Amino acid sequence: MAERICVARIGAAHGVRGEVKLWSFTEDPAAVAGYGPLESHDGKRRFEIEALRPAKDHFVARIAGVDDRDAAERLRNLELYIPRERLPKIAEANTFYHADLIGLRAVTRNGEDFGTVVAVYNFGASDVIEIKPAVGGDPLLMPFTDAIVPEINLNAGRIVVVPPTETE
Repeated sequence: MAERICVARIGAAHGVRGEVKLWSFTEDPAAVAGYGPLESHDGKRRFEIEALRPAKDHFVARIAGVDDRDAAERLRNLELYIPRERLPKIAEANTFYHADLIGLRAVTRNGEDFGTVVAVYNFGASDVIEIKPAVGGDPLLMPFTDAIVPEINLNAGRIVVVPPTETE
C-alpha cells in the first residue's frame, strides 16, 4: 500500500497576491485544509494552507509563505501529499483509496493476465482506470465501474476486469 497519498494539486496562480488554484482529491474536497502540512512528492518541501475558498471547479488557496504571483506560479502543477496515517481509517468493506490500486495486477474473469493498474483518474464525470496491457502497447483507459471492475482484492494484489467489448 502507498505510504504517501496525493491529496491535492496546485494549478495556476490566482490574482497577484500569491493565491493559487487548488484541486482537492479527498472525498470531502474542503477537508484537504485540515490534514496538516502538505508535502511535495519527495517530502522535502512542506506547505500550509492558510485559507481556502471554493471557486467554479476548484478552490482558491492561500499558501503560507507564498506572497506574490511569481512565487505562486513556481508551484504550478505541484502535487501535494500526506503520510497515509493522517487519512481517516477505512471502516467499510470494499472501500479503499485509489492509491491502493496502483500496481495491482489486472486479470480477466478467466484469470488471464490483462495488465497492471498504473493510475485512477477523475476528469469530472466519474472515475477512469488506466491499465498498462500485459501484451504491451498503449495504456488502456476504462470506466471504473462495477460492470468493468467487478472485483478488487487488495490482499491478493489484483483486480478483475471485464473489458467493455465483453459487457456489450
